[in-house]
Amino acid sequence: MMWPVMRPLLLAAVVLGYLALPATAQPAGDGHDFTPEAKALLSVGACGSVEPPAGFPADLLSAHCDGTNYGKRHEPGVKEAQADYLEAWVKPAREFFAAHVPKDVPKKVVYPFAGGDLSTALTVFPDADEITTISLEPAGDPRDLATLKGPDLRRALQKVEYELKFLYRVNFSNTINMIDAMRAGALPTQLIFGLSALQIHGYEVVSLRYFKLNDDGTIHYLDDDDLKKVPDPLHARPDVRNRIFANAELQFRRPGGRIQIYRHIQQNLDNEHLKADPRVIKHLEAKGPVAAMTKAASYLLSWESFSTMRDYLLGHAAWMVSDATGVAPKWGRPAGFEYETYGAFVGPHIPAGNGISKDWRTEFAAEPKRDLPFRFGYYDKRNANHLIIMWKKK
Repeated sequence: MMWPVMRPLLLAAVVLGYLALPATAQPAGDGHDFTPEAKALLSVGACGSVEPPAGFPADLLSAHCDGTNYGKRHEPGVKEAQADYLEAWVKPAREFFAAHVPKDVPKKVVYPFAGGDLSTALTVFPDADEITTISLEPAGDPRDLATLKGPDLRRALQKVEYELKFLYRVNFSNTINMIDAMRAGALPTQLIFGLSALQIHGYEVVSLRYFKLNDDGTIHYLDDDDLKKVPDPLHARPDVRNRIFANAELQFRRPGGRIQIYRHIQQNLDNEHLKADPRVIKHLEAKGPVAAMTKAASYLLSWESFSTMRDYLLGHAAWMVSDATGVAPKWGRPAGFEYETYGAFVGPHIPAGNGISKDWRTEFAAEPKRDLPFRFGYYDKRNANHLIIMWKKK
């Protein structure tokens, strides 16, 4: 298939013209308003139900969102992947969590080792006031769409499409893929994942800002003075710029509903990094009691080199859902937590979980058999679905 290639100046002009449109809502407080960029990326990257930038290549957008026909073979696009994921995973999982998440859980949610997975957090906690995801991946530079053109734009969209489809097919992402797609991505892939989640769950974008954490853990939103120091997209590599645009805040809402907040923070959560830079822990501790979740987290919470994050969850999570990469009973029960298991677990499917395998196997064996009709993160070594709920005894 031949892809349309617009002349560089024309493409930049039409996209920049779109980005210059006034935002529908101004974010509260300080900080540069990136809402127009968010809506352009929602349309083009996440195939959202908003108008695309004027003049954006229609064939390119159609191939990305609607798919491509190769003779009798149809290659699905992002929209079909989103619809299949909604029917096959979100709806049964949403029904399960509506019945199992207590109505009085804290409205602030913390999701460590999240990758780009806002969608699962919205499935478990659709009415959260605030969701914070933390991972090694940056949100990404939202200005790139206005500068990409021709084959570079096509390749960037293909990378986004591949990673979205992978997430929606297996319900977790591979770290090595994330490094390539999000840290060095020519488009802000982490942000687009979040925008796609909002599209799937029926929310609308209210605002987008970027931020960094002060020494005391409070938020400083990137303002125009900060942006003057940021390299131009045409003169700096994506991995350099994406690190500057590491932390993002999306405000969103259901049509006519209240504003909810999604924040993503880029941070290595091992003890060494948190000791050297404790701002993230200070930020999380200031939230008080939280609801929490994790999945497909490489069993890191069972490693002593990640004990700081594990101790944070033990001290602040009132209720948490996970697969076997969560906080195991050997730490949770002495801290006052109860456990409830679903599905089956006989051992991890990767060696990283071998050290905690016996503890989880004992817990599952001691619990009544409870079915789990969907996958939540990793499967076990026999390809079985499993899920764990833990809560602090009152």
